[in-house]
Amino acid sequence: MPSPDLVTRLDAWLPQTQCTRCGFPNCRAYAEALAAGDTDINRCPPGGDVTLHALAKLLGVAPKPQPGHPWPAALASFPSAKPLDPACGAPTPRTRAVIDETRCIGCRKCLDVCPVDAILGARKRMHTVIEPECNGCGLCLPPCPVDCIVLVPVPASGSRWPEYTLAETERWRRRTEARRARRERKPLRKFARRGSIFPDRDTIRRDITAALERTKQKRNRQD
Repeated sequence: MPSPDLVTRLDAWLPQTQCTRCGFPNCRAYAEALAAGDTDINRCPPGGDVTLHALAKLLGVAPKPQPGHPWPAALASFPSAKPLDPACGAPTPRTRAVIDETRCIGCRKCLDVCPVDAILGARKRMHTVIEPECNGCGLCLPPCPVDCIVLVPVPASGSRWPEYTLAETERWRRRTEARRARRERKPLRKFARRGSIFPDRDTIRRDITAALERTKQKRNRQD
């Protein structure tokens, strides 16, 4: 059983984008797997070299630098140093989500997947993104059936990471934990019946097409 204190310290060096690119459902789950020795330290593209340095130090394992960015001489003795796992993707500039409100149909699919509750809206009503709360994870893009969400660049803010401030990452962590606690109290029963919290894009499109057809038939009967 990994030490809770170690998990907390590892989690503190993850940028809390909750993007799942590491292969885990959230940053905390990745930290738990690291502490248990079940995964590698080179699976966090948003954290980049900063996170690689920190995780290597905390776990006492070989750091894994980025190509073209050699470690200082004091760290060059690690023989197994290697870059980020390419399967997780490369570091990219920071972004945030923007919803084209003229195209939004109010399906609330993006609300269901946003890990930090940065989207406001209600079913059949226009949705919008709370700019300061969006962590740019991009998880809202795949389920959108009308492709009305795009990612736009955000100026680098810089502190612990070049792209993120520590205050932001702490706020995203709190919002993620609050969302997880709320869902544990009230699970998404609708999607649970299908065996998955997040249905695939084709299923979403079929559901919305069926809903639009029902609305059309209802209007025709009223006419």
